[in-house]
Parts: sequence; C-alpha cells; structure tokens
Amino acid sequence: MDEVLSRIPHLLAARYPLLWIVSPEEERVERGLERLGQSAHILIYRWRRTSGLVAPGGIGIPDTESPVAALRAIAALEGSALFLFEDLHDALRDPEVVRRLRDLERELGARKQAVVVLSHTLAIPPELEKEFAVLDVPLPSRKEVGRLLAVLAQARKIEIERELFEAFVTASLGLTEKEIKRTYARVLLDGDKFAAADLDLVLEEKARLLRQSRFLEFVKPDAALSDLGGLGNLKEWLIERKSAFSDRARAFGLPEPKGVFLLGVQGCGKSLSAKAVAESWRVPLLRLDVAALFSGRAEEGLRDSIRIVESLAPAVLWIDEIEKAFLMDQGGGRVFGAFLTWMQEKTRPVFVVATANEVRSLPPELLRKGRFDEIFFVDLPNVHERLEILEIHVRRRGRKIEDYDLLQLAEETEKFSGAELEQLVTAALFAAFARERELRQEDLIRVARESIPLAVTMDDRLKELREWARPRARPASVDSRRANFFEDWDRSA
Repeated sequence: MDEVLSRIPHLLAARYPLLWIVSPEEERVERGLERLGQSAHILIYRWRRTSGLVAPGGIGIPDTESPVAALRAIAALEGSALFLFEDLHDALRDPEVVRRLRDLERELGARKQAVVVLSHTLAIPPELEKEFAVLDVPLPSRKEVGRLLAVLAQARKIEIERELFEAFVTASLGLTEKEIKRTYARVLLDGDKFAAADLDLVLEEKARLLRQSRFLEFVKPDAALSDLGGLGNLKEWLIERKSAFSDRARAFGLPEPKGVFLLGVQGCGKSLSAKAVAESWRVPLLRLDVAALFSGRAEEGLRDSIRIVESLAPAVLWIDEIEKAFLMDQGGGRVFGAFLTWMQEKTRPVFVVATANEVRSLPPELLRKGRFDEIFFVDLPNVHERLEILEIHVRRRGRKIEDYDLLQLAEETEKFSGAELEQLVTAALFAAFARERELRQEDLIRVARESIPLAVTMDDRLKELREWARPRARPASVDSRRANFFEDWDRSA
C-alpha cells in the first residue's frame, strides 16, 4: 500500500488536483496517508458526512457536513494539503458537486493541493473522467500479513513454527486487514494458539468472502493431467512450466508465465485442462463469470476481480468462452481494452487460461504476442486419443479395460469429442443396468452406432475452425501420423 500512496507527492508536484483511491479499507488508507503527510510535510484534512471537514489535529470546521459546503471551505485553505473525502462517490450524481470540483480543479494544482476521493468503487462521472488520477490500493501483501501475524503472536506470547507461519500468511492473502484480524481472533478464541487445523478457518473466511463476489468463484481443481486423454503437446508444455512460479525459476532467469489460450472444438477438454493446470501446479483456480460481469458495471467489476485474483497470486484465472465476452462488451471495447492491457503488463503471478469455441468474433489484438505464452488448437481426438479417453472413463467407473475391445470402439467413434465418449460409456452403463447385467462390449458398440456426434452436423464450421487455426495455433495433440508411423515401425521390428 505504501508504495502506491508514495506516488501522491509526485502527483501533487505535477499539479494533479483530483485523486481517486480505490479501496474498501478506510482505516488502513487513513493510516497510510497520515504517515505520508508526516514524512512529506503535507496537511491531511478528512471529510465524512457525519463529521464534516476535519482539520489536522482533529479540529472540526463548522457547517461543512454537506459536500458543497465542504468544497466551498476548501477554497479558503492554504498550504500543501490533501482533502480526503470518504463519502463523496454517491454525491457525485449532484451536478452542483461536479461543478464545484471542476471550479476547484483550476486552483488546487497551483497550491499543491488535491481532493482525494476514497471509495470501495470507481464511479467517476463522465465530466470528470479526464481529471482524476486513479490509485488502486492492493489488499495486504505477504509482508504486511506477516507483520500482522508476528505482532499478534508476540503480543500473545505464542510460538508459531516457521512453516506454519508461512502457511497462515499464504492462506490470508486476499483478505482485508480487518478480515485478517477477525479471522485470527476466531483462531485464538477456539484454542489460544495457531495450529495446522486452524488454517481451515482462514480458508473458510476467504471462501465466504469470495462467494459475495458476483464475478469470481473458487473452482475445485478435481482433474489432473492424467485425466486428460490425448493433448500430448499441451500436457508436455504445462509440465515444463510446473515450477515456473518458484524463486528457483526467477533465479534461473525465467519470466513468470502469462497464460495459455485454448481454441477448439466444444467438448474436447479445454475446460478440463484449466482444472488440470491448477491441480498440477498446486495453485488456486478462480473462474471469471463473464455473463455476470457484463450484467452490471463491467469495468468496475473487472477492476475488482483483478485486484482479488492478484491478491491470491500465484493463481490460475479461468475465463471460459472468452469470445462471448467481446459480444457483450457494449462500452466501445473499453472493458476488454482494460483486460488486454492488464494481460500485457501484469506483474503478479496470475496464469490466465482462456478458452474459446468460435474464432469469427475474436479481435486480433487478443492473440497478439505478449498476451498469452502460447495458443493451442484443441481438435477432435484421433484414434489413439479416443482409445486413451475411453480407457480413462471405463477405468473410472470400476471396470477393467482388459474386459473390452476398446480399440474397436475407438475406431467406431470417429468425430466423437471427449465429452461424447464419456457420455457413450455412461449411456452403455445405463443400458446394462436396466437389463440387470454387467456392461458388455455390444452395449458400447450399439450406443456408439446410434449416436450422432456434434461434429457431423457442424462439419462446415469445424473445417473453418481448422483452417483458421492451422497458421495461427499450435496443435494441442501429438501428430497422429507420427504416432501411426512409430506404431507400424514397432510392429515391423
């Protein structure tokens, strides 16, 4: 936080008269501004609806409870100063308040003064959008959380093992300072010490707070790379980057990976791949609900979502069917302009997994180098991959793969997606269960021959997708012709 607030003296020197600090933590920001004021010799005034304008030292300025009166009083104050307004965002719907700010804007810069709006949300009226400098205050960093826990442990004379201490700090990232203090208080009320089992309380608090977000959800990464049938190139690429967020990788000179774009046929493992990345890398998986994001203030929602995800870093951010988001962006592309800028410039270890089924609505700037580390095309599984997928689902349902001729079934299911192969096994099991007998080969073959895969009815669209991807994306699967060559070579050897 101090790093963000330390930019304020430079903004004052550059004559920025209007600042907007985005943060839900009033007390924490107030303390940071007080420290800044003392070190940089800047007077800090504070305004709230309940107290009016209060000068340094806690001296109230009479008759300044209304925003207009407070802004009028500012015009008579001298000296380098910040006027911190904590309840002003709602009042900016009033044209008179907007006019007062515009009038003040001409005077404040020359006096090295600024009006600072502190709010949990960014709601700048259009008339003032070009005038405000926006500062995003991040949630407590690892260093700040560690300091909080160390001070508490010292005050209560509690010994915490180093490994457990780091686990509590990591688990607490993403919470506000007040939420962290309350959660630690709950831990001490339950046992007057910090134990490994108490980590569940911290994670429970984090999950509860994230459920209040309309745009982000925790997703349990219940799929491993071994649950992905085929996709050999993609899996090899992900395995190579398994330790990419470690200090060892930084010391080796490696940059943190930005993300991967998965384009391809519906039902062929793109969403499952996002879960497998998080499970393999042992990091949280957060899914951005694009439909919910664009149902309200999308720009504000995206800003809040990015702040939360970065506070939980390292993490995987999963954006499913990203092409639909571009169709929903009715704000002239501003929302996704902000998203693409963040993708290009982000410094926190957030790995983005974006998936898409359609290419015609994708803007070219999304796929520009620097946004994603790699673009993979996920095609329908070839015969070798269909065999692997069938083996996974037959084994997962408690059957022995040796009891069935799954190679015959793989050859019978050309143009089936991975999801359709899973449903094939499920449908055959239902058929066997209804006849009160064990699953047989003929059940699987019959269901396969009765099913019409989606790729058959969408053949033209699939050809278009492949044509687009051929020069632009890397195949997620190993070339089936190479696989056939080595298989034939082994047989002849």
